[in-house]
Amino acid sequence: MTSIALIVAAGKGIRTGLDTPKQYIEIAGKSVLRRSIEAFLAHPGIDNVCVVIGEKGSPHYNDAVSGLDLLPPVIGGATRQESVRNGLESLIDLAPEFVLIHDAARPFVSEALISRCLEKLATSDAVLPCLPMTDSLKSFDGERITGALNRDKIVAAQTPQCFAFNPILAAHRAFAGENMTDDTALADRAGIEVAMVTGETENFKITTVDDIDRARAMITRNLTDVRTGFGFDVHAFETGESVWLGGVNIPHDKGLKGHSDADVALHALTDALLGSIGAGDIGTHFPPSDAQWRGAASDRFLRHAGDLISDKGGQINHVDLTIICEAPRIGPHRAAMQERIADILGLEKERVSIKGTTTEKLGFTGRSEGIAAQAIATVRLPE
Repeated sequence: MTSIALIVAAGKGIRTGLDTPKQYIEIAGKSVLRRSIEAFLAHPGIDNVCVVIGEKGSPHYNDAVSGLDLLPPVIGGATRQESVRNGLESLIDLAPEFVLIHDAARPFVSEALISRCLEKLATSDAVLPCLPMTDSLKSFDGERITGALNRDKIVAAQTPQCFAFNPILAAHRAFAGENMTDDTALADRAGIEVAMVTGETENFKITTVDDIDRARAMITRNLTDVRTGFGFDVHAFETGESVWLGGVNIPHDKGLKGHSDADVALHALTDALLGSIGAGDIGTHFPPSDAQWRGAASDRFLRHAGDLISDKGGQINHVDLTIICEAPRIGPHRAAMQERIADILGLEKERVSIKGTTTEKLGFTGRSEGIAAQAIATVRLPE
């Protein structure tokens, strides 16, 4: 028995008014699409996940699914119905018994909802999660109300819309080009009886900017375990012409000595993030004895720490970094460091603080023998 989740992410998602399609918008450090994918990957009843993407969506898609074990993506069509059919056709060789077709823009689909759908599929060829209507429903013509609808006989459809694979593939082939509103409408046209399970209010579809704010609030309200991590690092100067600090290459009359690129600022910040989740230090994850990390760019270390927090369902709230040295001067490069760190961690720039200070000529930094950095990170995790 094989169940495959087919996630439809081929739309342009322009109703948010943002430059990025809604499925690739990051909310609390993770894209909408990735959240949808991970919900199905985490479910024991789902064997594979396949994503249907737009023709121009590959760069966004590759970033969104980095590190996830998925079937190859499928290029969608001009309509949602064409995109779903393309996805179904790509699964033929895998011969799944069931397929769960889900909108990428519904990132809060729960394990319980997926389980209800799978259980119902055991006795049905088609399953639709639905919500009852609570508002009074009216018909209208222009600006005039023309009548009332019986809300007790109407439900709101959600996804995943779930099917026995062969019948829904046959329906898509039989009615290709008719541009039905959704897959259960097409199933109904093909004479496939659609069973209903209870949907969830949290499983809403992100469409507008207000929906993005709602999604962010939902994520944040559950992150009640507030952690603080501290990081400190030192690197000595050596012969060179520049130093890496905060992910920025700064011309200098010396370099920094280290196994990687010796970015002391990013190393301290990485340790702070790792400390906030009790995940050891940078050497635990990237041992200096391992040759593969020789000369490595430290943004890889920092991104890894950020990903570990995301994997725990957490969110980085704020990072505060202090760089201690006589030279080079930090001020002229502060904005570039702030922007680079924000980019690596997927944060707003306002959540990244960069400060530079000296030790008034005292100690090894005062003698210009090296650079020190200390960092504090505040992280929110689910209880």
